[in-house]
Amino acid sequence: MARYDVKKVVFLGLVTSLAMSLNILEAAIPIPAPFPGAKLGLANVVSLFVIIRYGLGEAILVNILRTTLTSLILGTLLTPTFYLSFSGGIASAFTMGIVYRYFSEHFSMVSISVVGSVTHSVTQIIVASFIADTTGLFLYLPYLLLFSVPTGIFVGLVVMQILRHNRFP
Repeated sequence: MARYDVKKVVFLGLVTSLAMSLNILEAAIPIPAPFPGAKLGLANVVSLFVIIRYGLGEAILVNILRTTLTSLILGTLLTPTFYLSFSGGIASAFTMGIVYRYFSEHFSMVSISVVGSVTHSVTQIIVASFIADTTGLFLYLPYLLLFSVPTGIFVGLVVMQILRHNRFP
């Protein structure tokens, strides 16, 4: 029988619910017409924090749970929205986890977050291109990346502040 660290399981459950709440909050904020697809990516704060606190595997688990459960709540499970969120979240967490683990001496927290944000956008364009069966969506990528960098910076700065004031057990 597997033994579980109760504190870790509870903590991961709490941060999963926090990430879900942030995701739902962000979904409720209307996106102005000139900025389709642009979001702050607040749930990525949780992903990056979990990578630092527990590691990549746990961050992937939190992302799988967040995207699946949030999609169930919002009624978007197995829709294009779900596939875009799921793939972007997993790819972003994976990339941030690899960069943090192997290259953190060369990358700041903000840089790691920007890499994750850019990965999220690129992955979403790739998946959307498969769904829509067109490569024309890649023309939208430079525009999307204009938002990825500042949102990645924002997420990285938030994670830095959380780590500075970390009072988690």
